[in-house]
Amino acid sequence: MLNSALRSSLVSLLALSGSLFSSCSWASPVKLHNERADSWPFGPLVTSGRDMKNTQGGNVVYAGTNWPGHGEVMIPDGLQYSSIEGVISKIKSVGMNAIRLTYAIQMIDEIYSNGKDTTVKDSFTKALGSTNGPRVYSQFLAKNPQFNDTTTRLQVFDAVAAECLKQKVFVHLDNHMSKAAWCCSTNDGNSWFGDRDYNVDNWTRGLSYMANHGKSWPALTSMSLRNELRKPDSNPTLSSQSYNWRDWYTNIKKGTSAINTANPGLLIFLSGLDFDTYVTPVVQGTAMTPGSGKYSAADFAGYADKLVLEIHNYQNSATNCNSLKSSLYNSGFQALHADDAKALNVFPVLLTEFGFDMTGSAWQGTYATCIASYLAEQKAGWFIWVVSGSYYVRSGTQDFEETWGLLKHDYSDWRSKAYIDGGLKPLAAATAQG
Repeated sequence: MLNSALRSSLVSLLALSGSLFSSCSWASPVKLHNERADSWPFGPLVTSGRDMKNTQGGNVVYAGTNWPGHGEVMIPDGLQYSSIEGVISKIKSVGMNAIRLTYAIQMIDEIYSNGKDTTVKDSFTKALGSTNGPRVYSQFLAKNPQFNDTTTRLQVFDAVAAECLKQKVFVHLDNHMSKAAWCCSTNDGNSWFGDRDYNVDNWTRGLSYMANHGKSWPALTSMSLRNELRKPDSNPTLSSQSYNWRDWYTNIKKGTSAINTANPGLLIFLSGLDFDTYVTPVVQGTAMTPGSGKYSAADFAGYADKLVLEIHNYQNSATNCNSLKSSLYNSGFQALHADDAKALNVFPVLLTEFGFDMTGSAWQGTYATCIASYLAEQKAGWFIWVVSGSYYVRSGTQDFEETWGLLKHDYSDWRSKAYIDGGLKPLAAATAQG
């Protein structure tokens, strides 16, 4: 990590100018892609039918966990308790090979507004207050002494990506929110294209910026468009006029173009409606209602082989595994099956969020065991929610305890060693490739 204030300013300026003038980017994508083709992660990745493929022709299957960085501090959670190396090492030690690293568009908006990125020091104070902010920041520095008062938020993301490269962990970058905050609610102003805090132009600008910035992250192999699109209940007019598959498709094309233009090497994940619980019209090629248009690879000319589908599932009260598997299939995993006549469009499909309370025996229940068996059967990728044992702040509560977290509150060890040994490790072993 860069220690010089001058060097830090230059890096921030170059990153900003690289986003504004992608044709003049200081990081040559051709050089980076050639380097990556000859070494891990053997990128850029492409899709071939139901599979993600590397440059060696091998299948790549993500088996990983979510690491949130979209909260108010706008850096990955838990770094007041652990080093970056410590978190990634724990992830790698149980056989997982990927992280879904989340961020907020607000971070990029502020870079454009200020002409530079905010320091981590200032971000902690702004998010946690003048008393707790400096205190937690001091803990952050103690655990991560490579940083200092000039370190910016994006430089922390850079360091995470660098550690992932070192340990051969794929980075999937996920735009979780526009305004940095806990997600998700239908009343949070971040729900749908054009919602109060969801400016579409800023969104595509942010996607482009992060895709371009990610050229310097060899471990970055994919990006998502948006987490858990949902009905914008706080905006009834927008909800009634725009919350539909027709407008979804219009905006998805804008988002994919923004990413692919900035960084053609990346896979791009498409998420669906109702908190990303289904993408069926894309799979079955039905009309994008209330319009009559349908998904067409021709609408993504030159990069249709970069598209991947993702869904989430939190049917934690499930009591019948066959019913849950049927739901997963009909919600999106049908796209893995070219032999199904109703699957007009075949894609790789990943379960990018699922999870459960780690404090009890939920991991032995129908939901958790069924999800695991299904993913293994399908040889499908996944990201469990969540690695974080606590958050800097969640919904106004600082140092929020996350009982669904794989790690304990202080990130020192696994919250449920029984699940890690009896559930997570076998799932990773049965699915991870690449």
